[in-house]
Amino acid sequence: MAARKEIRIHNKSDKPDNVVKKENETVMQCQAIEKELPGFMRGFFAYLRGNVLPMSRLAYLHDIRFFCNYLIRETGISASEDTKGISQSEFNKVKASDVNFFIDYCRRYETETEKAVYIYENQNRSLARKKSSVSVLFKYLYRDGLVDNNITDGFDPIRVPKSGEREIKALQDDEVMVMLDAVSTGDGLTKKEREFWEKTKKRDKAILVLFLTYGLRLSELQQLNVSSINFSRGEFKIYRKRGKESTMPLNKSVVKVVTEYLEGERAQGDRVDPLHKDALFLSLQGSRMTERQIRELVKKYTSLGLKTSRDAGYSPHKLRATAATSLIGRGNSIFDVQALLDHEQVTTTQLYAAHKMNVKRDLVNDMEWELERTENNGKDSGKEE
Repeated sequence: MAARKEIRIHNKSDKPDNVVKKENETVMQCQAIEKELPGFMRGFFAYLRGNVLPMSRLAYLHDIRFFCNYLIRETGISASEDTKGISQSEFNKVKASDVNFFIDYCRRYETETEKAVYIYENQNRSLARKKSSVSVLFKYLYRDGLVDNNITDGFDPIRVPKSGEREIKALQDDEVMVMLDAVSTGDGLTKKEREFWEKTKKRDKAILVLFLTYGLRLSELQQLNVSSINFSRGEFKIYRKRGKESTMPLNKSVVKVVTEYLEGERAQGDRVDPLHKDALFLSLQGSRMTERQIRELVKKYTSLGLKTSRDAGYSPHKLRATAATSLIGRGNSIFDVQALLDHEQVTTTQLYAAHKMNVKRDLVNDMEWELERTENNGKDSGKEE
């Protein structure tokens, strides 16, 4: 088998090469899945390319491929052995009830490999996305005359949480301080963890402070470059999920931790992989940290702040929530916080405005029935006869 050719980016845009390369990797993943799907869906693929963002397009294609596999393995609708072989006439046999059964199947299903049986469960939010993916596909096929009926009207509704309905998970201010103390001193780390911490503590602290200050998304932080930061102007650039470029101001804390990392810990010269020489956050191997590595790092330190097990630590998205709740709790405008966090709708930011730290604790502290009873009994027993 011929070796895979190196992908070289000929970039004439203002975006850094690593951002363009990541976008291209997403497009290539989409193209790979499209090759596994029936040829009569080509028009639908073109529709996705022109109307949705690459990551959304990839999610749609994953769901459609999963649905096609379901038709083959779990129904008698298609006699094909692979997803590409499903015919247009077979797809035309699909009814709304078949899609409803598919959504129900997705609630909990199993896949078996040589080594293990994996059990997958999806909540209503994930089920709604799968339903949406299949719905968009069938609406397109009906519009282009590839299926006879618009079956989407018969899809069962899936209720998803409304704004303010779900619990917001975020660190409280005192837990943030415990976490930052842990990354500064190594307290609470195991012996093995401390060995790595000695080599990466400045990097790790800079990552946590950036998450906490700006509420960055994981992908936004992972793609940061040294050249993204302009200390003289007091700002740095990030690239949002909708391809937008955004300039963020630096504060003193961020300048301090990033400078300490760059000058006192980040690998230089031959110790850095040439492909990642501009990457801000490097692994011990001298290459750009992966999203998984950053996720595990955050999980470790948040578990120390929460005083819980490593498995119960928080994800980077929970640090985004921490930034939002902390900013709103300090009296900042919800619209300013919306702009900082790049929420498309202010209703998303309102989730954090409605979340008041310690509100449940304050409520139950005002309902001390037993303490009040004993206090009242004490007062009664002390009355003069």
